[in-house]
Amino acid sequence: MISNGATLLDNHGRPVNYLRLAVTDRCNLRCFYCMPEEGIKYLPKSALLTYEEMERLVRILAGMGVNKVRITGGEPFVRNGLLPFMERIAGIAGIEDLNLTTNGVLTFPYVKELKAMGVRSVNLSLDTLDRARFRVMTRRDELPAVLKTFHQLLDSGIEVKLNMVVMENKNTQDILPMAQLTEIYPVSVRFIEEMPFNGEGVRFGQFTWNYRRILEELITHYPAINKLADGANATAYGYGVPGHKGTMGIIAAYSRSFCGTCNRIRITAQGILKTCLYDDGVLDLRKLLRDGASDGQLEGAFRGAFRSRAKDGFEAEAHRLSQGPVSESMSTIGG
Repeated sequence: MISNGATLLDNHGRPVNYLRLAVTDRCNLRCFYCMPEEGIKYLPKSALLTYEEMERLVRILAGMGVNKVRITGGEPFVRNGLLPFMERIAGIAGIEDLNLTTNGVLTFPYVKELKAMGVRSVNLSLDTLDRARFRVMTRRDELPAVLKTFHQLLDSGIEVKLNMVVMENKNTQDILPMAQLTEIYPVSVRFIEEMPFNGEGVRFGQFTWNYRRILEELITHYPAINKLADGANATAYGYGVPGHKGTMGIIAAYSRSFCGTCNRIRITAQGILKTCLYDDGVLDLRKLLRDGASDGQLEGAFRGAFRSRAKDGFEAEAHRLSQGPVSESMSTIGG
């Protein structure tokens, strides 16, 4: 029997109520810190979960207490049929919060539909406001399209979070221009530590821009910046500046200082369950689905995975079956 929404706890007593669901491994940008420029081996369609399979998994998880879903990729809008699928997810009993992460290039025409189906929040990936740097970093000249989506989202009343990955010698000069957006827009600008998910099998260079240094940079320009109260499961340290319409956040994604309150799990586009961003997958849901597993058997498999969840990202990385450092592309993980 499927449970009826009771709180689901992992083996460390943390609630598990937030699913990040990747609908594709494909992307229309080629951000250098996420994937190589060429030679990307996309999965064949048959290797990806179908929308029907994903919907079934969400229904099972909703019955177990998961009430928040974020659709991710790759870039979700490169997969056909996304909006009807999201509408079905929004209609699942127990799902109270449906959100989306996108690079914004293809999103503009669908903003009104997102609003109508009840999408509350959109995370928009944006690492610079400089068009030339955007072209270099993403290997595409699409900044105008992203900014068009940004303004349309704000006009629609959808909460917008701008995610900027801070990288040494790449875009640290963009921290202040991004922060300045909070002066005039009701937007949350989140500065994210760089992570090693570049798809090239090598770690990035010297790691110098951790969350402490990012905060120091913000304090230099905004001496009146103040710490905000963070939610129980927040990944970002929140900050505000008196008189600003928006807020700022810093996500210690590489330092992994927020792991103790993590309430989220990930399902990749190929159906791999990740109970931590830094593990290499703990359960092959696609195989279970296609081998004919019942809903009860799938629930049992989920519970088994949650009972042996890593304490934090460092433990998860140490226990990787591949016995190597993190090297996969973020587009295959589901951000």
